[in-house]
Formats: sequence, structure tokens, C-alpha cells
Amino acid sequence: MLRTRLVRHLAAFWGFVVYMPVGVNYGATFLLLLAMLAGGSLRERGARLRASPLWWPIVIYLAWTLVVLAIGQHYPETAENLFHGFRIASTMLLALALTRAEAVWALRGFLLVSMINLLLIVLHQAHLLPDQQIWRAVVSLQGNKSINDALLFTVLGASTAVLGLAHLADARRWHWAGPAFVFTVLMALIVTLVLPSRTSLVAMLVCVVAACVHQWRSHPRIMAGALAAVFVVAGLLVWQAPAEMKDKFELGLHEVEQAQAGEVSEGSMITRYYMYRLTTEMMLDKPLIGLGIGAWTSEWKKRGPKVLDYKNMPHNDYLWMGSQGGIPGLLSLLFIMVASVWVCWRRADLTGRLGFVAMLTLLIAASLNSALRDAQIGLCLPWICFLYLRLVEESGSPWREVLPARLSGVFVSADGSPTHSL
Repeated sequence: MLRTRLVRHLAAFWGFVVYMPVGVNYGATFLLLLAMLAGGSLRERGARLRASPLWWPIVIYLAWTLVVLAIGQHYPETAENLFHGFRIASTMLLALALTRAEAVWALRGFLLVSMINLLLIVLHQAHLLPDQQIWRAVVSLQGNKSINDALLFTVLGASTAVLGLAHLADARRWHWAGPAFVFTVLMALIVTLVLPSRTSLVAMLVCVVAACVHQWRSHPRIMAGALAAVFVVAGLLVWQAPAEMKDKFELGLHEVEQAQAGEVSEGSMITRYYMYRLTTEMMLDKPLIGLGIGAWTSEWKKRGPKVLDYKNMPHNDYLWMGSQGGIPGLLSLLFIMVASVWVCWRRADLTGRLGFVAMLTLLIAASLNSALRDAQIGLCLPWICFLYLRLVEESGSPWREVLPARLSGVFVSADGSPTHSL
């Protein structure tokens, strides 16, 4: 019993430390894995993994990685990239191996620390928070760890948008939609002003639209009205957006134009332009087998602009895998993401919709950033998103168990039944 509870508590701990430095994230992962191995029930966990719709997509990805490793060229970065490739898969499998109760506890830890971090951001904005390394990346932009935090806030914002839309369609509970949408706007402001991230803001907007489609897909007229309302509100928000956000998007468009004209600098979109173009060329040089595990950094130093040759990942995880393992490598990683989104799409209730927006966030983030390859993002974001996916595999209304009893009513539909009918 103690060993079983240990897994539950360490899952909650892992959920609680997702905003902390990457060393703490690795430590939490390792401790949870040890607790699983020591806690028994390995046969049960193995059966759960094999029953998951994501089992074979992940196995295919791992198998192709090993094939490329065996027959492809090796590089100084081969061992490091092989580790990260297996780390990506193991993070997903770790979340999917949890029991329902363990996944619930992990999400409780995530929600609790998110509320604490929101308080820290408020205190920082009020100049009442001392400057400490442990929370610096949460309250101000500090590299990729802050991008991770912004994406986690995006998942939260998209989740509350899903709740708002569900309550908006409920004649008895529509008044709860307002607070949910206010929280979504708050998350949008955080990823715009506090932790400015174009990837996060784009993902949130896409997820709100996708949530409307998921909820009203059987009612085309209602869906059209909801989408029209979303686009009107989005247009008003863009029109009234802070100058900082408008400047950031305008700068991005200007940088793309500069890159197309042949200019080179360390600008975000200029860097991405060259990375995406040259990484695609790497993949097409050997489309069947790729250049080999660990090839990207060495090839980038040969092909990329000298001012950017210090980069070690291409800000697109599918192209990263494609450069190493060819088109089959790209498809093997993309298959995992698409299959995850499809599993959530097939479940038409609130639990499915929450998983749908979480997995869409991960899919988009992996397209526009190194959301899997970079451990500062690729440990925490996939962990949380696959916890959402883990609950999609459960029957009933598992999200009602995440919140305290007094708050779990937000996951109840108009007639008082679980949200499975929403």
C-alpha cells in the first residue's frame, strides 16, 4: 500500500514542479520511474500501455530511431540526440502508464502550482516579489524555460475556454461561462505581456476555435454562430491589443521579408526561416533513411549562416526527426501527435475536448518550437498534455476527481449528470 501511494504522491510532485528548473524536472521523472519499478503492478501497467491507442505510434517511432541508429551515420551528437529521442517517448509512456488516480493526482499538482505561480506573477507586477532564481522564469522572459511556462499557461487558458463554452451551452449554468472566459483572457495577457510568446498566443487562438468545432460539430448552425462570435471577439482583441503584442507580430512579418531577401541576423523569424529551409534540404538529401541520429547540429554548422552556427536544434521537432531519420522519421513523430489529437476528437464530451485542446497545443508547439527536443520544454509540456490524454482513455467524468468536491461542480452538465453528455 505504501509503495502504491508513493507513486501517486510522486506523480503529484512531478506535476507540481513543471515550472521549476529542468534539473528538478529530470529528478521528478527519475523518482517517479523508480517508484513505479519498486511499487509493483508492472504487468498491469504494461497491459495498460499496450491497450492505449498511442502504444503502436510510439513503438513505431522508437523502432525507426533504432533502425536509423543501426544503419545510419554517427556524429559527435549521436548519443545526446538518441537520449533525447528516447526521453521524448519515455515521458509519454510514463504518463500513459499511470492509473486513473495517479493521473488525477499529477494534474492536481499541476493546477495547484499554476495557481501559486499566478499569484507570483501578480506580486511581481506589483513589485512585491523579491528576485529569486527559482521563480524568475515564471514572472519574466528568461529563455526556453519561460517559453515552457507560457505554453503551460496556454493549456490552462484553452482548458478554461473549453469550460466556458460548455457552460455557455447550458441554460442552467451559463453564468459560469463569464469567469471561465475572463481566466482565458488572463492567460492570453500573460503569454502576451509577461512571457511574450507568439507560439503560445497562436496556439490559444487555434484551440478556442477548435473547441467550438469539437463541441458543436453535430450542430453546424450553432457551430457557425459560435465561430463567428469567436472571430469577432478575437478581432476586437487584436484591434485593442497592447502595442507590445502588435509590434511583436509585425516584427515577425518584417523578419520573414528580410530573410526572403537574403538578410541574415539572429532575429527569431529570420532564424526559423533558414532553419526550416535548410533542415528540409537535409531531409530531402536522404529522404528514406535520413542523415543519421545526431546529424542536425553537424550539418547545420556546414550549411547554416555563420552567425547562427551555434544553434543545436531547428525549432521544429518534425523536421529535426526528418533530418535524422528521413521522411519516415518525420512521419513517425508526427503520427504520434496526430493520433493523440484523433483519440481526443473521437470522444465527444468535455473530457475529450480538454484533451483535444491540450494535444493541439503540443502539436502546434512542436511545429513552431523545439517543444519536444528541448528538455526545458519537452519534459514538462508533453508530460502535462499526455496526462490530459490519459484521462481521455478513462470512462465517465475523470476530471471531476481532479478538483476538490466543492469545485468539481464545474464538470457537471445542466441536468446534474457528469459532463460525458456535453
